[in-house]
Amino acid sequence: MKFGYLIIYVPNVHETIKFYESAFKLSIKFIHEEGSYGELDTGDTILAFASESVRDMNSIKATDNRTTELPAGAEIGLVTDDVQKSYDHAIETGAMPIKPPHLMPWGQTISYVRDCNGFLVEICSKI
Repeated sequence: MKFGYLIIYVPNVHETIKFYESAFKLSIKFIHEEGSYGELDTGDTILAFASESVRDMNSIKATDNRTTELPAGAEIGLVTDDVQKSYDHAIETGAMPIKPPHLMPWGQTISYVRDCNGFLVEICSKI
């Protein structure tokens, strides 16, 4: 078994994909013609978004991701060579700042923002 993808349920797939293109400079891999599912090109593991209506259709109960609520108990980790520049760009394009870049004792630089739906995103250097 291997980790293939992460799907986050969102109110609007198109808006979320556009946000990730802008804030994190990721490119679209696929968007379903109905707009209920979309994937970003993120390497071997796919970052995907599905509409909350798809979640409901599959009878899955979950907390909605909202900027007005605490983030879900999960995060997306995006690795970059320049954490400060990537963090600043994300904030400039609409990400909500949570924790600015800082060096960890093990030598990794990490920072945190929330996306347009309130989901937590870590912008970090390689370990």
